[in-house]
Amino acid sequence: MTADHYFSADPAAPGRRSRIEFTAAGKAYDLAVAGGVFSAGRLDPGTAVLLRKGDLPSATTGGTFLDLGCGYGPIACVLASEAPDATVWAIDVNTRARELTEENAKTLGLAGRVRVAAPDDVPGEVLFDQIWSNPPTHVGKAELHTLLERWMPRLRPGGTAWIVINRNLGGDSLHTWLTSWGWDVARTASQRGFRVLRVTRKTD
Repeated sequence: MTADHYFSADPAAPGRRSRIEFTAAGKAYDLAVAGGVFSAGRLDPGTAVLLRKGDLPSATTGGTFLDLGCGYGPIACVLASEAPDATVWAIDVNTRARELTEENAKTLGLAGRVRVAAPDDVPGEVLFDQIWSNPPTHVGKAELHTLLERWMPRLRPGGTAWIVINRNLGGDSLHTWLTSWGWDVARTASQRGFRVLRVTRKTD
């Protein structure tokens, strides 16, 4: 699938439906997927690495989280399941992806805590304690930087972002770029060609 398919508001690819099963933090998930969304054939390897190597919130963690580029919702659903006191915003430009995320959250009993929205529909006053993202690297470096420049400033002081990125698609250069932007960045894992970056916003 090309980036244009899943990074378009209304994907042209047929919406043939299927299901994806995976395990995260010892829990089994069975989510609906469809053509025209990111990684509709399987749980994306980068997402799998992020869910395995990122520091998932504990059951007592509250706050407001963001799944940036949610696709059909695997990250948002795992975050909401792991942290029942948190609110998870799941955003994507792709209408079909948002519909699937809403459906999957409802099926898992998470609909009240997973707020699905188009990027422009997130109120400006909403800030995030955590941001999680497997960002769309195939859109190009400039688009990726624009995406992060829009959302990373909405991380609360002391908040943390967890980002996974393919090493061969700019993982190391993204690390350097984020550091130059003034963030505290640490590569916490490298697995299957993916880098997991922990990005912390400094407190004033």
